[in-house]
Amino acid sequence: MDFRECATRLHLLLISLLALSMMLASSASTALADGAADNQPDQVRQIPPPGIEIPAETQARLADRLDQLTKLIQQIHDRQSPELDALLPDVEIFQRAVFQTLRYNEVYREEEIVWADDLLAEGERRAQQLLSDGTTDWTTQTGLVVRGFRSRLDDTVQPYGLVIPADYSPAGPAVRCDIWFHGRGENSLELQFIKQRMVNVGPIEPAGAIVLHPFGRYSNAFKFAGEVDTLEALEHVRANYHIDDDRTCVRGFSMGGAGCWQFAVHYSDRWFAANPGAGFSETPEFLKFFQQETLDPPWYEERLWRMYDCPGWVENLSQCPVVAYSGEVDIQKQAADIMEQAYADQGMRLLHIIGPETAHSIHLDSAREIEARMTRLAEVGLDRYPASIEFVTYTLAYNRMHWLTVDALEEHWERGSVFADIDSSTNDVYLEVDGVTSLTLDFPSGHTPFSSRRSPRISINGQELWGPVSFSDESWNCQLSLIEDEWQIGGLPEASRLRKRHGLQGPIDDAFMDSFLFVRPSQAFAHEAIRVWSQSERERAIAHWRSQMRGDVREKWDHEVTAADIAEHNLILWGDPAANTVLGRIIDNLPIEWDSERLTVNGQDHDPASHAPVLIYPNPENPNRYIVLNSGFTYREYDYLNNARQTPKLPDWAVIDTDTPPNSRWPGLVQDAGFFDEEWR
Repeated sequence: MDFRECATRLHLLLISLLALSMMLASSASTALADGAADNQPDQVRQIPPPGIEIPAETQARLADRLDQLTKLIQQIHDRQSPELDALLPDVEIFQRAVFQTLRYNEVYREEEIVWADDLLAEGERRAQQLLSDGTTDWTTQTGLVVRGFRSRLDDTVQPYGLVIPADYSPAGPAVRCDIWFHGRGENSLELQFIKQRMVNVGPIEPAGAIVLHPFGRYSNAFKFAGEVDTLEALEHVRANYHIDDDRTCVRGFSMGGAGCWQFAVHYSDRWFAANPGAGFSETPEFLKFFQQETLDPPWYEERLWRMYDCPGWVENLSQCPVVAYSGEVDIQKQAADIMEQAYADQGMRLLHIIGPETAHSIHLDSAREIEARMTRLAEVGLDRYPASIEFVTYTLAYNRMHWLTVDALEEHWERGSVFADIDSSTNDVYLEVDGVTSLTLDFPSGHTPFSSRRSPRISINGQELWGPVSFSDESWNCQLSLIEDEWQIGGLPEASRLRKRHGLQGPIDDAFMDSFLFVRPSQAFAHEAIRVWSQSERERAIAHWRSQMRGDVREKWDHEVTAADIAEHNLILWGDPAANTVLGRIIDNLPIEWDSERLTVNGQDHDPASHAPVLIYPNPENPNRYIVLNSGFTYREYDYLNNARQTPKLPDWAVIDTDTPPNSRWPGLVQDAGFFDEEWR
């Protein structure tokens, strides 16, 4: 073994040991999540757990320092400089992290008190730079860098970590970017995450690549708000660093492996490769195998598993190379085993690297092989205009693959698939479509696959059509729609009714994956029991958005809602039509009947004194945005205990019997529930 190989082995060993120590530290409090002790809905432990007691004098000292940083931030705000405001989240992340730590008792070890001082010191240093001459050394720093952005979801600042190679130059060529999804850490909140990203490189450090470590809004396996957090962090990196979009990949281990699987199947056309390790790739089999849980979900919850269950989306991975990893004796090897079978069922083969005699960690030799394969895949890069596409979706929330966009489905949460093949030499397009009623093929300027003088011949499910010729800028676009059982060039006919489309397809949880505003009722309720229930659920939703999604809910009284609010936000309306003036204004345009005497949903009557609807629907005052009635995100305390449980628990609409008290699983007794059809009926 020569010196270089020896040094490489030592480097990989150190990285492996570091990753293992971080994993053990972050999961020290999560052992109960691995077994039947966490299968009791009436005995749910608190997540995040309560912290240790901080001495009063220490709290006072940190509070004084926090106040000083807050004043510096206000001085920067007062300058009303767009340039400074754009950099302010890089300071505010430190203030917010320490504030939440003190306010909500989120310190778990004595050394973390020192970390709070470290974060305040870095925040003060950056603030003073912005207030002096505008110098920002952290924006040009190499090595470990922590940065922040302001999220469109709730206007809070969110952190992320970077590893910048020593030879990086913004004036140099675009560099590869690896997104690394971290593992589950019930004690790893903003303070702990930021500190780790200030001092630890992490499990991977590919030569010449920027590594992005998204926070993911805590412990949700990078789903829901965590999914948006990752995409927003990536956009912030794109805006501030010269990364190569054709050489960006997703990677992760444990909970991060689960996040990697779902990003790979939902956004297959964005990555040159995916490298998931351990974790979970679906809900039911994992919970039965890993959690020893007996499952008996309502039909709509089981259908909604299809949102994040990856095996049903496996054909998409024909567009995205995958290097999967498992330890040979790791119980979470089940994730890749399930996907390996899904690959085989489609006549595909999964590359599954297995660390010999290895439990929940990455074997040294396996790490070496993974890096070698990822390096070769990065050399090839992303093919943005493949001649053939295989695409599967169950929802228009995920509706794109390279030059193909699915515009309409026959039925949401049922399988929709498209196989598309283009032969440039003959000007032919071949399409096999199932469960899809409208789609668009789109090649931007300079990328048409067709002759500019000939109409391409399109064969779709055996029917032949002639498409438009390419434009003079060598772009080409064609929409096809199924109308009265016949495919035609063009979109679906305009209708007076609404239609489900990308970004406006439900279920209830989808409203919290974009900008939202809670609207609080100001008037008297028709029934006292509904007032008590709605107020309790609203207060709970605010508290749990903060604790689980690490954000602060925007909230206004109903009479304060403006035209700009209606234009910019999904409106979460709390109360009944008598109490909430916004709801009262639009109730006649919703697909329910609700007043003091009657509640009719889906043709069924319910007592309005003891029943309330929860639903998602296009806002009648702005059909490009949602309204939601009386609900936050729909999974609850029991589901915090295992990330695989964190799936939508309610569909598009439900009726809640409020005589049954809310619990760790449901907001009350779900009397009835279901989905709206493709025209929101």
